[in-house]
Amino acid sequence: MANPDSIGSQIHQFRTDKGLTLNQLAKATKLSSPYLSQLENDKASPSINTLKRIARSLDVNIVEFFAHDLMQEPPIMPRESWTRVILPGWHAELHQLVNVVGNKRMQPFHTVVPPGGGTEKDYSHPGEEFGFVLEGKLSLRLQNEVHLLQPNTAVYFSSLIPHSWKNEQDEPCRLIWVLSPPSW
Repeated sequence: MANPDSIGSQIHQFRTDKGLTLNQLAKATKLSSPYLSQLENDKASPSINTLKRIARSLDVNIVEFFAHDLMQEPPIMPRESWTRVILPGWHAELHQLVNVVGNKRMQPFHTVVPPGGGTEKDYSHPGEEFGFVLEGKLSLRLQNEVHLLQPNTAVYFSSLIPHSWKNEQDEPCRLIWVLSPPSW
């Protein structure tokens, strides 16, 4: 094995921890043994879909292949380190509260929704969402029901439920919003 923190080394470690041979993992993933050997020896790079198949067969979360990278990122994110995110159809100021999303299980945002701001239409996606209103009020539509979120109100729901949000008030709404897993 080359680098003990590489994805290939992680695959090998998880496979041997489960007591599986390369052939057994190949059968479970429908990938060839030689290809899996190349992955484990860092001679090939897997696609995300391949990593998902391997993770599912090894009964681990795909994020665990990147655990070393996760441990290397500084744990503190001062305001000047936040990254501005602009999404089409979203009328809000979003700042991502992590440097790198690719290896995270959560994607937190500091969001300011101006009066009249919000999403243009309902949307859904795999995962879960958590929000906490710091200031102002926000109308959250879940399926066909509208909820008024006020300061110090938390919300947690499946992202599979069609949802949208809008600030129908005269003052900005400031909140913390967390997606799990990261959506982009």
